[in-house]
Amino acid sequence: MNDFTLNAELRSDLGKGASRRLRRLASLVPAVVYGGEKAPESISMLAKEIAKLLENDAAYSHIIELNVGGSKQNVIIKALQRHPAKGHVLHADFVRVVAGQKLTAIVPVHFVGEAAPIKKGGEISHVTAEIEVSCLPKDLPEFIEVDLSAAEIGDIIHLSDLKAPKGVEFVALAHGDDKAVANVHAPRVAPEAEEGAAE
Repeated sequence: MNDFTLNAELRSDLGKGASRRLRRLASLVPAVVYGGEKAPESISMLAKEIAKLLENDAAYSHIIELNVGGSKQNVIIKALQRHPAKGHVLHADFVRVVAGQKLTAIVPVHFVGEAAPIKKGGEISHVTAEIEVSCLPKDLPEFIEVDLSAAEIGDIIHLSDLKAPKGVEFVALAHGDDKAVANVHAPRVAPEAEEGAAE
């Protein structure tokens, strides 16, 4: 059974004014579902329900069971529009998941083994927090692990250095873009501090 479920209702009152009314009067978040064989649907869901779902980071890269007025469909989150100051969701885009049909999704990066390069005196910069992947729904990973335990000072870890899970392809690499994911650099020490120590 899917751990991630969300209830929604179809909405016929469309447009910016209608969306603002939904948010203000009913504490609802407007959203759109598209993809697959069906036509796009405009829906709305309770703001508190989507906020609760997103408390779990895994929801961003998991298949969600969306129940629209009793009709269930599997979707993934494609995009979220958030309030610039308060951070709550103003609008959501969902893409239908079709078994046997590849999908693209944004998956978070989990860094492990960071203690090793730090012990050698290195500092780690995370260049990216998420990676776009392409795979079948059944192969969708919860996260991509980046192991930094063997990294040395001066190393740059690229997408091509990562081991993609079985059946998963990194979209940027497929387009010839070998992005940096993290780098290990020497600590930046102010020259005055070094001179003071020498005196």
